[in-house]
Amino acid sequence: MTSTARPPRFSDRRVVVTGAAGGLGQVVAALFREEGARVVATDVTAAEGVVPCDLTDDVAREELVQASLAELGGLDVLCNVAGIQQFAELGKITAAGLRKHLDVNAVAPLLLTQSYAEALVASQGNVVSVASISSVMGQPYNAQYCASKAALLLGMRSLAVELGTRGVRVNCVSPGGIATPMIEAAAAGLPADANWDLVAKSTSVIPGFMPPADVAESLLFLASDAAASITGANLVVDRGVVW
Repeated sequence: MTSTARPPRFSDRRVVVTGAAGGLGQVVAALFREEGARVVATDVTAAEGVVPCDLTDDVAREELVQASLAELGGLDVLCNVAGIQQFAELGKITAAGLRKHLDVNAVAPLLLTQSYAEALVASQGNVVSVASISSVMGQPYNAQYCASKAALLLGMRSLAVELGTRGVRVNCVSPGGIATPMIEAAAAGLPADANWDLVAKSTSVIPGFMPPADVAESLLFLASDAAASITGANLVVDRGVVW
């Protein structure tokens, strides 16, 4: 009897996943491994099987790059999943909070891509970054997150043009609400008198938050050979948010 099992999509592919200690990043790293990839998983939070690294620390980030390249012998896929979100009404936004959102959500992924670029060119690999529906729509009490994810999305699209001439694909996935500890913590920043009519404008047609696995599969698709002709894209996975 002939087996119909699908062969692993990422056999012996070398992958780096950021934000892998929990939530979406943890699921993405696990799926890559199930599909045959050799994975270096990293996060600012300590966890089993995860390399600790503060991606906003220039020295620590470059040490991660060099160590991961030495361990893997190169790189085929960079998955920028790490991110932070904290809701805050305008009067509660601080310079430090805004800078941290930009540093984690936009600056670190762009600089990581820069550092891994030559390895990705050598392997004709690709980059997949997690943006957000917040990168393309205004949301109340979410200005610092929206600004940082918009910067990430346009930055990655710029790199898709630049690196595309050298055979490297660069894409983004823009999720809606995912059932992770991050969104639960972020909601603590909503004001007590929040305007829920405004908040409701960014809710989805299909009710409820998505399980991380629903979004993780979209990242693996963009990283796979099935997406060989896709670059500069922003794949929206949001259960039908009405824009």
